[in-house]
Amino acid sequence: MTVLVACFGNVLRGDDGVGAVVAERLLGLPWPDGVTIMDVGIGGIHMVQELMTGVDALVVVDAVDLGLDAGTVVVQRPDVADMSQLSDAQRRDELADMHFATPERALMLARGLGVLPKTTLIVGVQTTDTERVGSGLSSVTDAAVQAAVDEVIRIVGDLTG
Repeated sequence: MTVLVACFGNVLRGDDGVGAVVAERLLGLPWPDGVTIMDVGIGGIHMVQELMTGVDALVVVDAVDLGLDAGTVVVQRPDVADMSQLSDAQRRDELADMHFATPERALMLARGLGVLPKTTLIVGVQTTDTERVGSGLSSVTDAAVQAAVDEVIRIVGDLTG
């Protein structure tokens, strides 16, 4: 079983950098063969390129805004848009992002290319402020990092178990 854990986030935009902090912790842990941890940053195209090598499962880590209490960690299956259902104008707009900085667009591209694994999950951290310019997480988001790490460990364990 091959598993890719792709952590998204912009470390220069406050809580949006949560994925990078989670990736840093995950990279310091031992993982079984076949598990790859990536700090994608704002370059989701790198995740898509890795998926093109053939991956059985994908776990994305990112900041989310679901209207939950700040610091809440959620696991969900993403609803990935089907590019074939979009108009030409919508496809041009959605695919114009050369970096594929958001998971939504990167996942849509991966689906369009036929490399999105059937098992794809998002570990999301409800954050407080992803628009603030500056590095460092808010205290509530920083306190949720370990819970996100624990969720990734649990999911990867269930997948590779």
